[in-house]
Amino acid sequence: MPRPQAALLLVPLALGTLLTATSCSARYLDMDEGGDGTPTASATPTRTAPASTGAAPALTAAQAQAVLVTDADLGPAWVPTRGAATWRDGMLKTTGAPADCARLLDALYADELLGSPARATTGLDNTDTDAQLRYQVTARPRADVDRTLVWLATVPRTCAHFTATTALGVAQDVQVTDTALPVVGDARQGLRVTVTAPPADGAEEPTVLTLDVAVVRQGDDAFTLTNGGLTDVPSDATQVAVQLGALRLAEVRKQGRAQV
Repeated sequence: MPRPQAALLLVPLALGTLLTATSCSARYLDMDEGGDGTPTASATPTRTAPASTGAAPALTAAQAQAVLVTDADLGPAWVPTRGAATWRDGMLKTTGAPADCARLLDALYADELLGSPARATTGLDNTDTDAQLRYQVTARPRADVDRTLVWLATVPRTCAHFTATTALGVAQDVQVTDTALPVVGDARQGLRVTVTAPPADGAEEPTVLTLDVAVVRQGDDAFTLTNGGLTDVPSDATQVAVQLGALRLAEVRKQGRAQV
């Protein structure tokens, strides 16, 4: 079992401080909850605020960089990435899946859920679990982002369970489900993608890749996050990164307005 990431226990306090400093709405820290108080996932991209009437200027390179999460945000087990994980080529580069499902796997493999180019990108590795987190701030138009969110909301139904074949000819079982995200931004969609390969030669257990996916639009800005690995995936890191991304976007935009 990986050691608990104690640093993440301090995140609610840090988020509360940042929330006060930026005068953000409390909706940035809410979670979608069911009647029993547990997080629930929505079958459609959730919207919590009307779209603004005028488009904001695009984020500058410096502003986009300021939105990115860092290893310091997520705890001592996280470090700047040492390169693409081997499972990206080995398990996400596939053929033979239905069209919509192939589109999802291709986007995950290329790290282009919202297309290219990204405005700013960071990668972090978890030294306890070997999970890898990729975080991008996009430069895509709002309409393009919303179309992608609508499509992603359908994937847990159209691609709930399918087979995809690796470059080595290994047939993998793939499942896609909705996953709950913090109630941040104006629209969001979370997915969990599980890819299972049969046991390799000499192995007794299958190889299982678990990948958490999040896409969030806030006004005219958007960011994407993937957090995956072959062992335990620290979902608390996903939740914290999504919350921090939204809070930092709000602060960057607030500072930009103050300078006008």
